[in-house]
Amino acid sequence: MVKRIVVGAHYGLRGWVVQRVTAVMIAVYTLFLLAVIAAQLPLDYLRWRGLFTHTWMRVPTFVALVALYLHAWVGMRDILMDYVKPTTLRLSLMVIVIVALVAYTVWTVQILWSL
Repeated sequence: MVKRIVVGAHYGLRGWVVQRVTAVMIAVYTLFLLAVIAAQLPLDYLRWRGLFTHTWMRVPTFVALVALYLHAWVGMRDILMDYVKPTTLRLSLMVIVIVALVAYTVWTVQILWSL
């Protein structure tokens, strides 16, 4: 018999909450984006680019993409913890995922604020 003593660890609760909250944020942004696009029809390149020159569009887009990156991190972390057993390989893959997600975040800032 295994005795597990709970000493304050939440055993995945934080990841579960992050996954759910970020999913809701992404869904709300999707509805927001669809409403904005519907109001701008017909949408051509210049109008699309013009949308993202406004702070009211850049900030929600940035928040939604950061939520997407956090959502991706929790999912990838769980997959790697469940299916990659060698510790060195698992940690190496986690570092690669973290570096990629940080690079995507920097790239997002560059794209959104260089218009």
